[in-house]
Amino acid sequence: MSIPSFGVGTFRLTGQAAVDSVRQALELGYRAVDTAQIYGNEADVGQALAESGVARGDLFVTTKIWTANYPADKLVHSLRESLDKLRTDYVDLTLIHWPAPGNGVPQPEFMAALADAKAQGLTRQIGVSNFNIDLTRQAIDVVGAGQIATNQIELSPYLQNRKLAAFLQEQGIAVTSYMTLAYGKVLKDPVLARIADKHHATVAQVALAWALQLGYAVIPSSTRRENLASNLLARDLKLDDADMAAIAALERNGREVSPDGLAPQWD
Repeated sequence: MSIPSFGVGTFRLTGQAAVDSVRQALELGYRAVDTAQIYGNEADVGQALAESGVARGDLFVTTKIWTANYPADKLVHSLRESLDKLRTDYVDLTLIHWPAPGNGVPQPEFMAALADAKAQGLTRQIGVSNFNIDLTRQAIDVVGAGQIATNQIELSPYLQNRKLAAFLQEQGIAVTSYMTLAYGKVLKDPVLARIADKHHATVAQVALAWALQLGYAVIPSSTRRENLASNLLARDLKLDDADMAAIAALERNGREVSPDGLAPQWD
């Protein structure tokens, strides 16, 4: 199993904005695209993918199952609907979007249904999102060791999630960082600004490079072509030990997203 280290996110993008963002990202060289059922943009993403001219085999498409579709009699059907919207016969990765402990659907039920979707060839890999250590362990118990490709979690210089990230890496589960720029809050950080100046880089590039150097995958989004291009350059930015130590000191448990009824008890 492998997860691309750099992709484009589509959270909060719909309609032509989503089409344009994905289209421009693909033109710039992105090949991994992240979407979700609840984003309401799978059809827009599908349009951009279809019109891009990029061969399907060169793309890595991720979607996420929404909580309403967790029951065993709904999950696979909902993924087939997602595939229709995305104009593809399969996705490369399908995630459970939130553990939703109050949802009324036991985790063994939806994880088994997700594994069934993989067995049917609807998705090449499966994983989870926003799971804590205990829930990830439970998911492993259902689908088996080595079956969970990634846990997509909120992670930024202000929320470094070290305990969970270390556990995932010990288990061979890739860490995918979302909201790596903390809704843009880290862009104003003076420590990151100094590091950016030192490397003749942008603050966004520094934050993304930090996550990449820790072995995490990133999926930043933008509606602006220049930002999409600039973000991609983070792959070539090498931070030194002093830079990494300075960023490590920025931890402040700065969580931006924790919806009631969906989020677990965080580690």
